[in-house]
Amino acid sequence: MRILFIADLVGESAIDLVLDLLPRIKRKYAIDFVIANAENADKGKGITVKQVQRLKENGIDCLTSGNHIWEPRKREVLRQFEGYLLRPLNYPPGNLGVGSAIVAAQNGQKVGVLNLQGRSFMFPLDCPFRLGEEEIRKLRRHTPIIIVDFHAEATAEKQALAWYLDGRVSAVIGTHTHVQTADERILPNGTAYITDAGMTGPFDSVIGMDTQKAIQRFIMQSHVYYAIAKENIRFNGVVIEVDDATGKARKIFRLNFNKSEFSNESHHH
Repeated sequence: MRILFIADLVGESAIDLVLDLLPRIKRKYAIDFVIANAENADKGKGITVKQVQRLKENGIDCLTSGNHIWEPRKREVLRQFEGYLLRPLNYPPGNLGVGSAIVAAQNGQKVGVLNLQGRSFMFPLDCPFRLGEEEIRKLRRHTPIIIVDFHAEATAEKQALAWYLDGRVSAVIGTHTHVQTADERILPNGTAYITDAGMTGPFDSVIGMDTQKAIQRFIMQSHVYYAIAKENIRFNGVVIEVDDATGKARKIFRLNFNKSEFSNESHHH
């Protein structure tokens, strides 16, 4: 089967672009299952009930997130869409939401989705390696196809987790840094990997935010309110081809285009 992972959605315009292009992307790449990271969907932090409903009704099978899902006024969405909108598994017990789900694809095949968060340069959460391994054992009882969204800052931590889980999951997809890396590969035991899937959102920006505000923040070294950028909305993500029986990845490739590039595109995989 073929799984599409859509990189971090930043802002309403990213959702508009995805929903506009998704039917054609699915046809072109023969996609069976779609996951999107949506922690930045509402003005860069968190996601609203209305946005989750739009994504759910328009062909996104599962949403993952990260550290920005805890926006206080929007947290409740985790309760409302438990099992559809995931948050990183390794937050302390008692937090809203769940960190993994088993979701049926269009063809009936079950897909396990696991969301984890890194600890290097981030919150000192529970260990993503140990907790992730434990959760994968449970998921594997139901399906060999498991996709991990590892929401982390450090490249080394992402690579280490991928090697640690190689052969036990179909893919480890890095998110959080919003810059697509060119290191997609299949590890020796059949796990697909990319350090960061990138960002779906405004590219004339600093990782999705208004350039002037971001520059000011670095120069002033004091709190500056972020504002979301508006120009040059691009779609980023990866397609992973997985063997249904073993869950091992056969292929991974990146997607990076805007609306007009996709419409005029001739390259095929």
